[in-house]
Amino acid sequence: MKFSIERAALLKAVSQAQSVVERRNTIPILANVLIEADGSDVQFRATDLDIEVVDKAPAQVERAGATTVSAVTLHEIVRKLPDGALVTLTDDAATGRLTVEAGRSNFSLATLPREDFPVMASSEYTTNFGAPASVLRRLFDKSKFAISTEETRYYLNGVYMHLADSEDGRALRCVATDGHRLARIDAPLPDGAEGMPGVIVPRKTVGELRKLLDDDDMQIAVSVSETKVRFATPNITLTSKVIDGTFPDYSRVIPTGNTRKLEVDAADFAKAVDRVATVSSERSRAVKLQLDEDRLILSVNAPDSGAAEEELAVAYADERLEIGFNAKYLLEIASQVDRENAVFLFNSSGDPTLMREGTDTSAIYVVMPMRV
Repeated sequence: MKFSIERAALLKAVSQAQSVVERRNTIPILANVLIEADGSDVQFRATDLDIEVVDKAPAQVERAGATTVSAVTLHEIVRKLPDGALVTLTDDAATGRLTVEAGRSNFSLATLPREDFPVMASSEYTTNFGAPASVLRRLFDKSKFAISTEETRYYLNGVYMHLADSEDGRALRCVATDGHRLARIDAPLPDGAEGMPGVIVPRKTVGELRKLLDDDDMQIAVSVSETKVRFATPNITLTSKVIDGTFPDYSRVIPTGNTRKLEVDAADFAKAVDRVATVSSERSRAVKLQLDEDRLILSVNAPDSGAAEEELAVAYADERLEIGFNAKYLLEIASQVDRENAVFLFNSSGDPTLMREGTDTSAIYVVMPMRV
């Protein structure tokens, strides 16, 4: 195998591949990227047995072939090569080495046989549809902060992507929760998505998917089966197993009778929470909200380190209320608001609080209060 490729194209392809590779694994071949050169393209394939990413890049292929080489080492070499360099990769089957040449730089890397590389079995996808990158990015970006990190509740370690009925009709919905906060985001149902099985997309897959969604104009091909999900652009295909578990009935924790309404500038609110939380003890990070007519007082009282208080002008016309929250959770939810105003709906100091962006109900958030 021998081909030449621009450094920028090679770096982009290898970056995507090496981020999937697990740094610590007991199977040496899983640390490698499979390089396949044929025609006028080169494919870079990496897997951790749960996720597989295939990145295709244009190249001048002199001799077709395939080999595997350490993904991290190749990425580090390419990253340190000068911009604009033309990189030539040559595989010598006799010596089991891959030569990487660029200008006066020359590297010789150990390879492993391509036959040993595990390729994820292609699944029979029951649903196939297309969705704009911007829509998928919104669905996953706004929900991923609420993914649980508790390994014991493995079924919460991802984003639940499924079909649901919303106020505007059928919707493609993403939900994530860790038991303390919940995010539920809706998008109009894409053509062809009807009948899609609900799947829990793992946290690592959500992180890798984000790299495919930067171009707003790009259409992403989505394929879903009971056990796998695949997202594809013209050059990159990301395939992942889904979490084998049942996502809980989240609708039961979304409050419907919260009537006390607070409207506040989202940016001002987030900055104020951040400022007063500076003095709180790291363990609890509790912030107290005192609500009175058109007035909100945020306060923190940490006996070990001090106290802080800040007042904000808000729109609030209900009876007086005091409620406490984890500052980190408040900040994460406030940072999701794209519109100017955040609307909080309270019931009492011990009940879950609902938050949405202005009048938009396609994105709602729930956060549990704390005792303060």
